Amino acid sequence: MNSENGPKGAGINRRRLLQTGTAGITLMMSGLSARRLSAQDASGQVIIGFSQEPTVMHPHMPHIEVDEGIHFNIFDPLFTVDPEGKFQPALVTEVPTVENGGISEDGLNWRIKLRDDVTWHDGEPFSAKDVKFTIELQQDPNFGAMRRTGHELVRNIQIVNDHELTWEMESPFAPYPAILSWTFMVPEHILGGAEDPNQTDFRNDPVGTGAFKFGERVAGNYILLNANTEYFGDGPYLEKAIFRYIPDMTVLYTQFRTGDIDVIGLQGIQPDRYEQAQQIEGRTVVKMPSATVESISFNTEAPQFKDPEVRRALSLALDRNSIVEAIYYGIPQSTESFLPKESFYYNQDLPVAEYDVAKAAEVLDAAGWMPGADGIREKDGVRLSFKNSTTAGNSVREQAQQFIQQTYASIGVDMQISNLPPAVMWGEYWMMSQFDSVMVGINYTTGPDPDVSNYLSSDGISAQGGAGQNTWQYHNDKVDELLKKGGSLFVPEERKVVYDEIQMLVHEDRPFLPIFQYANLRGHKSDLEGFMANVNVRIETWNVGQWRWS
Repeated sequence: MNSENGPKGAGINRRRLLQTGTAGITLMMSGLSARRLSAQDASGQVIIGFSQEPTVMHPHMPHIEVDEGIHFNIFDPLFTVDPEGKFQPALVTEVPTVENGGISEDGLNWRIKLRDDVTWHDGEPFSAKDVKFTIELQQDPNFGAMRRTGHELVRNIQIVNDHELTWEMESPFAPYPAILSWTFMVPEHILGGAEDPNQTDFRNDPVGTGAFKFGERVAGNYILLNANTEYFGDGPYLEKAIFRYIPDMTVLYTQFRTGDIDVIGLQGIQPDRYEQAQQIEGRTVVKMPSATVESISFNTEAPQFKDPEVRRALSLALDRNSIVEAIYYGIPQSTESFLPKESFYYNQDLPVAEYDVAKAAEVLDAAGWMPGADGIREKDGVRLSFKNSTTAGNSVREQAQQFIQQTYASIGVDMQISNLPPAVMWGEYWMMSQFDSVMVGINYTTGPDPDVSNYLSSDGISAQGGAGQNTWQYHNDKVDELLKKGGSLFVPEERKVVYDEIQMLVHEDRPFLPIFQYANLRGHKSDLEGFMANVNVRIETWNVGQWRWS
């Protein structure tokens, strides 16, 4: 039982909820105070505070990470990914691998075996038809799918029986298991007959197989999920899960502190409140790893940055430890790679970046970049002067920019801060490599998979006619070769050798300078069990079905 939200302090208990029914809950939640909203009793509900409002209930339409906090609880994928990056069966009886024969050794033929005890929330049985429909929906050119990568390669889906199906891949694609772990199954019997797959009631009234059923949504306020008592897996252990939208970060934190919400999610607790939050009685604050990596990134086609010795010198003059400790309160961890340290594929042997301003100056001297009349270095008519951009309004990152600017100035490098509104920053300025340098945080991977072709392959340079986000315009033939090889291997140990080498090459080339791997600060009431950090998913409410009050 959650004593702080029990009957004596809240005003709404389980009996009252059951008496009022859904309409009553709506009225109470819409019209009563936030204090009453936090009511619950031993039988269980949880109130999760989000700083962004979930909007898209259909899991395959374009959406942002907060929507997945709902998707994970209404729907199931064939298999999910645990915090260690291992796939675990969900709707399948076993995760297909080369070893168990679910995937052929050449990666081209797949066999999927499904559970036979799964039903949709409306009582209809889940079957192989639903899997076929879900994959083919991603391939439908008339459907505005969130993701087609990987699904586009699937051919000749054959339904063997209600609980087994096979398909072929046009070419081996090792990241596909990771993509499937994010692909929630949707019902063929509801969506299959839609004239326009983009315009269905499903967007606002979803039906899944997950631990919770969709209850109701009050726009601008909350989304209510009810327990699926027929769920095939363990749980759920709570009767209701309520996702409240609280856009003001100060109000969000205050409601976490006072107990009006049970869980503070998404953007969570701000770094400057971390120490205070840890002192709140009855609260547990969790520093959760994130796969996002903060870096200073260079446009390697800009004349200043074509010289690798310039990038090396700027790395030597980058005081990563001070940025992490003084500006980010020591919360994130320094890193040398674009992969998260929790990944099986993280290269532990990467050399730690050295901070040595005097050596940085020596490198520039040796490379022929000498101070001009105004003290700024130059070579062959090119001044070592450049703009650095990020999205305007991020005060912590702007402090880091100013700190770096001062250090670089000390070695004769002129870094001008030129921040932009997000809509401008992430438009052609970023995608078409119109910047000199940027300071950004990027999640390079798809779940636990190490494939980063979208960011590091020369085919991914949009400014040169490619399709991807290699906005650094980074080109290394050996990296290209290794990325193709890594994407075709299905044995993790064999893939790791390839991605270790890719990380080492990128570390030496320095198209960007990794500074730290993000850590998110989440908090929950201490008597809530089952809250589990998972670096391989984008949202902390990935497993509410396992939550319970002690």
